[in-house]
Amino acid sequence: MAGTLALIIGASTLFFTVILSLTGAFDFLTLGILVGVFNVVQWLISPYIIDRLYHTHEISQTEDPKLHEVVDNLSRKSEIKKPRLMLAQIPIPNAFAYGSPIAGTRVAVTSGLMKTLDHGEVEAVVGHELGHLKHKDMQVMMFVSILPAIAYFIGYSMMLSSMFNTNRKNQGGAGPLIGIAFMAFSWVMNLFILHLSRLREYYADRHSAATVENGSSKLSTGLAKIVKTTKSMRNVRKDTKSLSAFKALFITDPDRAEVDSAELSAVSAGESQKWVDEMLSKKLTASERILEIFSTHPNIVKRLRALKELN
Repeated sequence: MAGTLALIIGASTLFFTVILSLTGAFDFLTLGILVGVFNVVQWLISPYIIDRLYHTHEISQTEDPKLHEVVDNLSRKSEIKKPRLMLAQIPIPNAFAYGSPIAGTRVAVTSGLMKTLDHGEVEAVVGHELGHLKHKDMQVMMFVSILPAIAYFIGYSMMLSSMFNTNRKNQGGAGPLIGIAFMAFSWVMNLFILHLSRLREYYADRHSAATVENGSSKLSTGLAKIVKTTKSMRNVRKDTKSLSAFKALFITDPDRAEVDSAELSAVSAGESQKWVDEMLSKKLTASERILEIFSTHPNIVKRLRALKELN
């Protein structure tokens, strides 16, 4: 993950420096700063937006003492401060970690997750989410997401400026091309960020396997159940389509449920652990590999194989 992050930061810095130096368009730095500030402010208040969007409330100690005990123990093992434990009133089984310096850290489980998974699988899912907090994935993803946003807005502004500005003596009509270059660069950087997002999922899985007893097996069966159940809730997913705005937070991508479930159903419809075991022999198709490039989460087969190797 560090190598990918360094590549994103280094390439962005080099690109901005060269282009802005060649064009003398340092006025656009003001726009870049404004975009950066906007993203930081958005990150600071995002927990409150997420709570409102997902209808979350804090789970009290008396409401679910066993779940609190799980979070207590895993937070201690992870050597992090215990996050606030939240319940999201969503029928789709999932979980996510979020927070900011002003709101603190939080881990949310959905009502659908609590109904779908057994206690051990919920424990493994919580371990995964605590892994995100341990690795400070929220801060990392917020920081790198600013870079393509700045590139896009600078490129878009340069295109508009070239279209409506009759004085093109300084740019020689190259403004639109430079703007397109910025926007294309933004798209390429987003691919790197998606790759970084998939890497952080693998690292969070490893953290769960390391802190939860038999964690890799529990998380594998838990993921299989989440995918299968989400796929069967097609009508519910349509009704909650707007909730996908923050799907990068989830332990699995609900929009990939159809594809992931098809891959799971390619093996025999036995118990969840049997699905996981038999998936080791499945070969990924070219289309599945391409689809993964544009996803925030790893392909379910590759993810379960990685967990299996940790056993």
